Amino acid sequence: GKFAGLPVTEATSPIVAELEKQGALLHFGTIMHQYPHCWRCKQPILFLATEQWFASVEAFRDQALKAIQDVKWYPAWGEVRISAMVKDRSDWCISRQRVWGVPIPIFYCEHCGQELITPESIAAVRDLFKKEGSNAWFEHSASDILPAGTHCARCGSTAFRKETDTMDVWFDSGSSHYAVLTTWPDLERPCDLYLEGSDQHRGWFQSSLLTSVALDGQAPYRSVLTHGYVVDGEGRKMSKSIGNTVYPQEIIKEFGADVLRLWVASSDFKGDVRVSREIMQQLSEVYRKIRNTARFLLGNLSDFDPEKDVVPYEELTEIDRWALMALTHLVEKVTAAYENYEYHLLYHALHNFCALDMSAFYLDVLKDRLYCSRADDPARRAAQTVLYEVLTTLVRLIAPVLTFTAEEIWEYIPGTKEESVQLTSWPEANPKYLDKELELRWNSLLTVRAGVAKALEEARQSGLIGTSLMAKVDLWFPERLNSTYELVKEYQEFLPTLFIVSRVSLHEPGEEPPTEAAEIEGYAGARCLVGLAPGEKCQRCWMYSEETVDGVCPRCQEVLAQSEK
Repeated sequence: GKFAGLPVTEATSPIVAELEKQGALLHFGTIMHQYPHCWRCKQPILFLATEQWFASVEAFRDQALKAIQDVKWYPAWGEVRISAMVKDRSDWCISRQRVWGVPIPIFYCEHCGQELITPESIAAVRDLFKKEGSNAWFEHSASDILPAGTHCARCGSTAFRKETDTMDVWFDSGSSHYAVLTTWPDLERPCDLYLEGSDQHRGWFQSSLLTSVALDGQAPYRSVLTHGYVVDGEGRKMSKSIGNTVYPQEIIKEFGADVLRLWVASSDFKGDVRVSREIMQQLSEVYRKIRNTARFLLGNLSDFDPEKDVVPYEELTEIDRWALMALTHLVEKVTAAYENYEYHLLYHALHNFCALDMSAFYLDVLKDRLYCSRADDPARRAAQTVLYEVLTTLVRLIAPVLTFTAEEIWEYIPGTKEESVQLTSWPEANPKYLDKELELRWNSLLTVRAGVAKALEEARQSGLIGTSLMAKVDLWFPERLNSTYELVKEYQEFLPTLFIVSRVSLHEPGEEPPTEAAEIEGYAGARCLVGLAPGEKCQRCWMYSEETVDGVCPRCQEVLAQSEK
């Protein structure tokens, strides 16, 4: 036609003019609308209809939908999403006009253009690729590849040319399951897990599913995990032009590889994952808490021999048994989190265990027994027994995430052990350590302790005391809380240790507390009052006693006397 050869962008005006000249133009105007642009050069995209190769999915669509139901999807909405895509998808365009890639093994008759796709031609290409690789397609002529005597079924010609289009990369990568799982003798189909971003429901997850179902009627994977995108601290997509890109190398250089790994574990991958220096700074504090907990445990096991110093469970104190119970709950939570790919849950469980159960409570209470008892005192050995079990369990729980830290800790743990923490067995929850009655009792005691701790902090801020060991604590419970009173009374001798104070007085139920006594949250009507402990400070244990002699309390005098023997 008269407009042939005109550039597309220059053809509009002459075409409009011709229509107007012929009286065939109803209206001409300009509208503002959305139009696709190239993501790289930002110029408008021009569409041209061309012949392509397609793979029909109609014959096995229902089979693919059934295979989707046999897969475990993380998160669960992934199943709904990919099912909808497979259900509504059209035939798969598998050809691409690129000069590089995996070739499409099809030939054309030079005389009539008829396609040649036969078992013999496919086998010839397969054998060539197996011997020389797929690049051989570009290095050999059609006559070199095809078996002698190959002729066109339509016209009989023996002259052929090769297809120049290459395979869609999704067909290429979507076939990787077959290439990998059938090549390696130690692997089997289907594989355990496919892992990628949420965009892969229409990409790799789907292309792998379709090629696998077409091959042998099953999905190539048992489970599929989808994660969000990594964005900056404000939730924006990272871009070099914006300048908000965070580089892993810089994070590792400043904070260490384990903090980067901890960031991955701390993130709920189901949505977009934020990263920034401030976030890494916060995570480094959590990492430091875990590391310092391990350091404390190691430091107090320097004279402990697990071959001869272990105390049987039945001889442990209640607080020691509570610690092992808390450890057992941790093993259960962390193991379940790993198995369900909920790494953010194991991050929180590990952090809470180290920061709250251990550092803020058990290890704090334990310091007096560890530092002030005789070295071989059974009570001290009992504490070390628990510390040893906590450490050997904790280091294995963190090993998949904090790999370098776990290896460093493992090197210094006393006793005979495997060469690497990565070669040990996974810790199992010990049902012997689970004691519901013990748990209920200690939940009540810890509620009282929390109320006392709050009152101690207020006394510290007011300047009444410096450290908690300077304090004495008085407790009152109303008659309606008699059961709580009786429980606390059972532990009366242990209360100073539990509260880390020098003296605790427990008043009879119904006795009226002074108005300045603080309420214990969780037990309405229960009160506690902090005052200064009487007596002098022991220079060894720092507790206050009215029986201190030469700066040493009676308990420490006894320990020193035994040590001299």
